[in-house]
Amino acid sequence: MLYLSQIMIANQDVQDFEELCDLMKEYARRGERFLRFDVKPPYPGTPEDWEDRLEAAFSSRL
Repeated sequence: MLYLSQIMIANQDVQDFEELCDLMKEYARRGERFLRFDVKPPYPGTPEDWEDRLEAAFSSRL
């Protein structure tokens, strides 16, 4: 199980929500299958539907 907090700790160079979405796609491409949201992303511009958008990015794998 992959936790969002683990991703953010391991990738402290990520500066905004869109970069985080791209990173979600990369983790999915690497073969990660399960994601849990245990924290809210602290980036400026994080949308209210952040969970849905990160899930969509993780699920798309494009």
